[in-house]
Amino acid sequence: MPSSIRRLQVAFCILAMVFLIGPTLAIIPISFSSANFLSYPLPGFSLQWYYKILQPQPWMSALMNSLVIGTGATVVASALGTIAALGLSRGYLPARSAILAVVISPMIVPVVISGVGMYFFFAKLGLVASFLGLVLAHAVLGVPFVVITVTATLKNFDANLVRAAASLGATPFHAFRTVTLPLIAPGVISGALFAFVFSFDEVVVALFISGPGQRTLPRQMFDGLRDNIDPSILAMSTLLVVVSAALMGFGAFVQHRAATNKAPAT
Repeated sequence: MPSSIRRLQVAFCILAMVFLIGPTLAIIPISFSSANFLSYPLPGFSLQWYYKILQPQPWMSALMNSLVIGTGATVVASALGTIAALGLSRGYLPARSAILAVVISPMIVPVVISGVGMYFFFAKLGLVASFLGLVLAHAVLGVPFVVITVTATLKNFDANLVRAAASLGATPFHAFRTVTLPLIAPGVISGALFAFVFSFDEVVVALFISGPGQRTLPRQMFDGLRDNIDPSILAMSTLLVVVSAALMGFGAFVQHRAATNKAPAT
């Protein structure tokens, strides 16, 4: 009986994975199609759409914009999210639950509402249609990911190590840099990866905040689907799937290394 239940569990997990990942993997074969439109079965094999996305305009320009904006947003979100997580992890903090709810609210509020609010707020500051405005907008949306992962890491953090460093004459910043940060680095890295992937994939806020000079890759794909369905979109989507899988694999590797390093100590 237990073995049959286990087989059912494994079968259910496989079916769930196919249901979730299948539609994403279905785009990969079409990206190698020799046709000028989306069609199944494939009339032939060709790399023409991959050659097309390697052209400077519009794909490579949009890709560079996404990389610049995603990197900037990740740096800002990682710094702010780590500071917020450290503050929320203190022994006594009035209204901790309310503060945490406000900090992670960008993850809960529909992104359309966030985009409209950011547009009106940034318009008064002159940040609409600017790289800085888009970086700050994506950083705000990425902070909750960093806060959640770093907070989870701090659950197993021994505050006595910081006190020991302080007793030996270390300043708060030096203790954070040499003691706290190395120990919570897996959580910071994981949160930064989530923030980067979110920024790299975000399109709704980009439609509100960005201008013609800040056209990101998701916005370019959105415009391509709206105006003319071009198989080159599937080629770029395939590359994004590969990059996302690599980043998630790297995050899992970091977490595994951190758990391995803690095992001998425990």
